[in-house]
Amino acid sequence: MARRDREGRRRGRVLTPPARARGTLHPWHFILVFGLVSLLADMVYEGARSIIGPYLATLGASATVVGIVAGVGEFIGYGLRVVTGYAAQRTRRYWTWTILGYALTVLSVPLIGATGALAPALLLYATERLGKAVRSPAKDTLLSYASAQTGRGSAFGVHQALDQTGAVLGPLLLAAVLGWRDGDYALAFGVLAIPGVLVMALLLWLRQRVPDPALYERPAGISQAGQAEQADAVASASRRLHPRFWLYAATLAVLSCGVASFPLLAFHAQTTGLLSDAQVPILFAVAMFVDGASGLVMGRLYDRLGPAVLLAVPVAAAASVLSFASDATLVWFGVAIWGVVNGVLDSTAKAVVTLLVPSGARAIAFGWLALARGAGLLIAGAILGVAYDLGIASVVTAVLVANALALVGLVAVLRSLTYVLHQE
Repeated sequence: MARRDREGRRRGRVLTPPARARGTLHPWHFILVFGLVSLLADMVYEGARSIIGPYLATLGASATVVGIVAGVGEFIGYGLRVVTGYAAQRTRRYWTWTILGYALTVLSVPLIGATGALAPALLLYATERLGKAVRSPAKDTLLSYASAQTGRGSAFGVHQALDQTGAVLGPLLLAAVLGWRDGDYALAFGVLAIPGVLVMALLLWLRQRVPDPALYERPAGISQAGQAEQADAVASASRRLHPRFWLYAATLAVLSCGVASFPLLAFHAQTTGLLSDAQVPILFAVAMFVDGASGLVMGRLYDRLGPAVLLAVPVAAAASVLSFASDATLVWFGVAIWGVVNGVLDSTAKAVVTLLVPSGARAIAFGWLALARGAGLLIAGAILGVAYDLGIASVVTAVLVANALALVGLVAVLRSLTYVLHQE
């Protein structure tokens, strides 16, 4: 039995979960409905992200500006999660933070195309990214509770697959709009208000049906007050997260330095004449389809083989430089690989946190992990944007160096983690 328990921890599974919470949805149903919320939300903000680069170009932005804007946006979306993670952990109002974050996103996006000017468009894009920062640590914590009974990697992988289904549908919707009304970005952004309304309606229903998702992970016989005391004790003991976690966060930050933003990839594809305005969101839809599929597949592999599957990520990230090729076919292929990388980083990479950090400090850990990745994406946005203006060779060099360093760091993390799990 002890051997099975160690094996389960190594693979991110809980072999003997507590009884399913009474009076709530089945854990898988909770994950699937939450996935539908993310599907609709992704139609909104990933739809916007698929055309923001070309849209900013119509407002006079250069490659450097687009790269920096994308990097700052990602830093806001990821970096500020450390603040909201602490806030969510302290207040334990995970639903409140989740709903507020989604509301900021679905209100901001439809207004971006109505501005017609660079400054207000950038402000609204930043507000949308802020919404992601507000909700993500709380949302990931809610999902982590249900994942205790479904398999960590599988739960995050399935959620990511549904999430990215919306990331496919949103860009395809905008491709149809721009194909019908070429260059009408106001209409393209405006139609995204429809899935936004559905997001809020479904999210409020789920909140009413499952007010306390922590029940999924709470052992039988322990009250909510008792768990709150337990969580306080764990969080207090975990204020200084283990060095293994910080090494892992730093590794993901370095890896993120070698991952270009889609607005920069779209800028390259459009300004070089490789793709039309309507084809750019289709390119993004393909990337998001691959993103979702890879998150699902890698989540299953994670539960079977353990965290070592993540070693493939830096290799794939290095290969994504094909996105900057001068041939349209290679651009499509490179962006598909880019989708694989983002799919794993947005899903399976989070499952490792459940091995490195106790449950009482997870919201904080998710926040710090997001800050690390956001810092990497901010650096990538600036460096790769400037490098692009200098020449494609500079972009290739920067991407390869960052991912080589990330591979070394990831190997060190996995060796340390394997040693600890074998000692337990």
